Amino acid sequence: MTDNKSAENSHLWRPYTQMRTAPDALTALVTQGARIRLTNGKELIDGISSWWTACHGYNHPHIINTMEHQLNSMPHVMLGGLTHSPAEKLAYRLANLLPGDLNHVFLADSGSVAVEVSLKMALQYWLNKGKKGRTKFLCFTDAYHGDTIGAMSVCDPEESMHSLFKGMLPKQLITDIPRTKKQRKNFEAFLKKHKNQLAGVIIEPLVQGAGGMKFHDAETLAYICKTVQKNKILFIADEIMTGFGRTGKMFACNEACIVPDIMCLGKALTGGAITLAATVASKKVFRSFLSDDPTKALMHGPTYMGNPLACAAANASLDLFTHEPRLEQVAHIEKHLKKSLKPCKKIKGVVDVRVKGAIGVIEVKDLKDNDWLKAKFIENGVWLRPYLNIIYCAPPFVVSDEELTKITDAIVSVLRDWEAI
Repeated sequence: MTDNKSAENSHLWRPYTQMRTAPDALTALVTQGARIRLTNGKELIDGISSWWTACHGYNHPHIINTMEHQLNSMPHVMLGGLTHSPAEKLAYRLANLLPGDLNHVFLADSGSVAVEVSLKMALQYWLNKGKKGRTKFLCFTDAYHGDTIGAMSVCDPEESMHSLFKGMLPKQLITDIPRTKKQRKNFEAFLKKHKNQLAGVIIEPLVQGAGGMKFHDAETLAYICKTVQKNKILFIADEIMTGFGRTGKMFACNEACIVPDIMCLGKALTGGAITLAATVASKKVFRSFLSDDPTKALMHGPTYMGNPLACAAANASLDLFTHEPRLEQVAHIEKHLKKSLKPCKKIKGVVDVRVKGAIGVIEVKDLKDNDWLKAKFIENGVWLRPYLNIIYCAPPFVVSDEELTKITDAIVSVLRDWEAI
């Protein structure tokens, strides 16, 4: 372990980083398509789309031109008491794009805030209906929903990076995702026992992201949603990572043919160009806030919510899903990943290889030296960030076959070297 004085003395406090021992960060200079060029002249193929955001690749001209036009007319105006065309247009388009009656869009400025808003909506839904005691949320093992206090409380309390704060956060209920017949029987009994305590159940549909890229199938997701709603509990789908094509459909909920009561969106909402998030409510939830009583309004308003520049980027991103073959590209990436990552199954220490949409995951028994792995991937010209016990890729949907092959070849090659450590 090195004592890195350069990182320790940095004025910039980097995310998820022990600043005393971390190696120096690479300095990005220019992005384009699926590539990041560094100040040292090296170019990396981005295998994780800047935390799953850059679905159209970097610097797509349609998004850039739309943002430039908006920047010249109105980069920001408060949404309190005012409105503007980019936000109105985005809310309308999302309402028509999302399943069922998810028609009421609350715009926030980050995914964690979108989750906070969803929890607040669910709590107040019951208060507005005159029902007290519905103060808990049910979340799932390996769940991860963000880094703010409420979002941390619905993450896995034992396995997430927030376990340090156990006992300091609001205490929620947690259970396993009910994949088996026995688990489903237990899940139904659990809901029946706690239904009068529960404001809602929250899940990352189909893929649990930062908790280890754990998958469950559409039938399991549909079962959970149906069972939760049958018990008259609000069902919250956190599609911040899975939304906008990443799992193969426009939204993960589409594959299960379900309509949650609340959905959280973020990350790829703007195509990775600028931060924006949304919490979208069904008519049932929205109507519970309509009243002559001002205390029944949703008293929440991030300063930069509905930022015009970000809304313009999101509208441009939605244009691209309409006019360019994104979901077909995801299907192509999925096919490539299934074939190209298959050799990893024969590598000692590999527990599982799984692919869903434009996500490829290699699960290992012990990740060993994470920094060594990252450095080796950089040597191979790709940008990947292994964590927990997984090496994964989630490339931009516009990645070329040559670039995608370079990513998967690097994973296989580096893992073979890793096997010998």
